[in-house]
Amino acid sequence: MLITGGAGFIGGNFIHYTLKNHPEYKLIVLDKLTYAGNLRTLWSALGDISFVQGDICDRELVDLLVSKSDVIVHFAAESHNDNSLNNPWPFIQTNLVGTATLLEAVRRYDKRFHHISTDEVYGDLPIKSQEKFGEKTRYNPSSPYSSTKAGSDLLVKAWIRSFGIRATLSNCSNNYGPYQHVEKFIPRQITEILEGRKPRVYGTGAQIRDWIHVDDHNSAVHAILKKGRIGELYLIGANGEQNNLTIVQTILELMGHDKNDFEHVNDRPGHDQRYAIDSSKLRRELKWKPHYTNIREGLVATIKWYQENEDWWKPQKAATEQKYKQGGF
Repeated sequence: MLITGGAGFIGGNFIHYTLKNHPEYKLIVLDKLTYAGNLRTLWSALGDISFVQGDICDRELVDLLVSKSDVIVHFAAESHNDNSLNNPWPFIQTNLVGTATLLEAVRRYDKRFHHISTDEVYGDLPIKSQEKFGEKTRYNPSSPYSSTKAGSDLLVKAWIRSFGIRATLSNCSNNYGPYQHVEKFIPRQITEILEGRKPRVYGTGAQIRDWIHVDDHNSAVHAILKKGRIGELYLIGANGEQNNLTIVQTILELMGHDKNDFEHVNDRPGHDQRYAIDSSKLRRELKWKPHYTNIREGLVATIKWYQENEDWWKPQKAATEQKYKQGGF
């Protein structure tokens, strides 16, 4: 199995999950090691994997690695909305050109391919609605990040239809858990508290996200690899809808602080209001279900990990906060 973006958050956790639960796979890991890739995420696994530092836009390298693989799981992506607003070009290059490079190699060697994507390709939903995203929801991205991920999804679908590649896709809701970069919402709040500062909430904090623990996401990906129908899209979610304000207040409470000990900051431009995933197809067809059905349980485990692994996240923290400050957030 070739895993792209394996030194990132979800990809790194996928590697640990696969080594523990699916030892039948021999893993090749390709990662460019940008700021979001951290080889320390894989330190305990380096003896059990083949790691290659490289770019998914490198045609010769991708061709070589795909030719040696039976299955390709494509996590590699530029994925931070705020960064895409400041500079869209890395998102266009990695998410579009990189995915096309992989698809052409997959087509050439007739390999099994699974594409990891996001619910943000669907845009957002009204906060007070009961509607959820489904496999037939129209794409309506609202940022350079989500639009390039939507474009990568469409490339995969086109290669399935036009060239008959053996591929599946999944769009997942917001992940959280260990090894997540401190630029992201939940680890940023946790590490701000650990460093003695107040968490920050965009606008009113009314925006709703559908949270899923990264291990549940990765168990779903394995279910799709094993039992998913070629050419199909599956939405992955754990019915974890919570607004941003509630998440921050829950983290504060779990870490022994007053739940109102946070600051409001100006809202992010184009901030999506609500995400909600209907994962009934995945559950019905593949008999998948999440382990973490209570967000508090997952947050307790996540907080504990960041408390115990300061040496992993500390080197990222100062530069991340400086970048937020420069962006006015």
